[in-house]
Amino acid sequence: DSPSLREHLLWQVNLLKCADQDKRIVALLVDTLDDDGYMTQELEELATMLPPEMEIEPSELMIALRHLQHLEPAGIGARNLSECLALQLEAMPADTPYRADALQTVRNHLDLLAGRDFAKLKKLLRCTDDVLRGVQSLITGLDPRPGARYSKSEARYIVPDVVVKKVKGMWRASLNPDAMPKLRINRMYADILHRNRDSSLQQLAGQLQEAKWLIKNVQQRFETILRVSQAIVDRQRHFFEHGEVAMRPLVLREIADTLGLHESTVSRVTTQKFMLTPRGIFELKYFFGSHVTTETGGACSATAIRALIKQLVAEEDSRKPLSDSQISEILGKQGIVVARRTIAKYRESLQILPVNLRKSI
Repeated sequence: DSPSLREHLLWQVNLLKCADQDKRIVALLVDTLDDDGYMTQELEELATMLPPEMEIEPSELMIALRHLQHLEPAGIGARNLSECLALQLEAMPADTPYRADALQTVRNHLDLLAGRDFAKLKKLLRCTDDVLRGVQSLITGLDPRPGARYSKSEARYIVPDVVVKKVKGMWRASLNPDAMPKLRINRMYADILHRNRDSSLQQLAGQLQEAKWLIKNVQQRFETILRVSQAIVDRQRHFFEHGEVAMRPLVLREIADTLGLHESTVSRVTTQKFMLTPRGIFELKYFFGSHVTTETGGACSATAIRALIKQLVAEEDSRKPLSDSQISEILGKQGIVVARRTIAKYRESLQILPVNLRKSI
C-alpha cells in the first residue's frame, strides 16, 4: 500500500538534521494538516492549546513550520493558496524561466490572474505578452492541492459529526459518539514514567506529553464543533421546521462574533464536518450563504431563493414554462427583488434547463 500523507511526512521528519524537540514540534504540525496538505490552524491559536509543560515558544512553532514547508511534496504546510504556489516555485531552480515573475504574481497578484485581468497584470509586472504567457503556463502547472495525491480513492462513507434532534420543542445539537476517536493513555505506563526519572526514558516522557496534547486538541476540536453547530441550529431553526425555503442568510463572521472565535476557526470546523438532521445529512458549510435584500428591508438567503426557484419550476405548466424574467417578477411580488441574471445563475446551479428546453408540446 502507498503511504498516507502523514506517513510520508513523518518519514521525512525523522531524517531532518535538527534537535529532537524541533522534530517533535514538526510532527505536531503534521497532525494539523488537512487532506490537501494545508496548515489549517493559526500558529497563535495552536500555541495556546499546547500543554505548558512542553515549553514551546511561538518562535519555535514558526521554525518548525519552515522545516515542514521544506518537506516533499513542495507546497506542503502552506497557510493559503498563494503561499502554497509560492513554496512550489521557490523549490524550483533559481534559473527556471519566468520563475521570478511567477513568484511576484502568486504572492501579490493572484486575484488578477484568476480574474484573467491580463492587461493590468502585464502592466504591474512590466513584461511582454510572451513573458506573461510563460508566467501563466508555469503557474498553471503547479499543484494547488499537493497533499491530495496521497489520499485514498476508496468509496467514502459519511459519518456525521453532529446529530440534531428536537427535544422538548427545542432543536438541540449533540456530538455523534461514533465520529469521535477513542483516545486514552495507558495509566500503568504513565505511572511508570512519573515514578522513574531515568534519562533513558526522556524520549518516552516527551511522547507521553505529545499524546496528552493530541487528546486535549481532539477534545477541544469536538467541543468547538458542537458550539458552532448549536449556534448554527439556533439561527437556522426555521430550516429544520420548514426546509430550504426558510433558510436565513448567515455568514461565518456572525457565528465567530457570537462565540468569540476566529473566523478562520469557524471556517475550519465547518469544512468536511457533517450534521445529521431529520431532513438529511448536510455539511456544516451548507448552512452559510449570501443574501438578497427584500422590499421590507429584511434579507432572504440564496439557498431559500434557489428553493423557491426549484418549487416554481416544479409547479409550472410544462406547455408554458416560466422564463427567468417571469420568475423574477413572481419573487418580486413576494417582496424578494432578484435580477433576471441572478435567477439565471441560480437556475443553472440547480441544473434546471432554460425555458426553451423545458417546454413540452
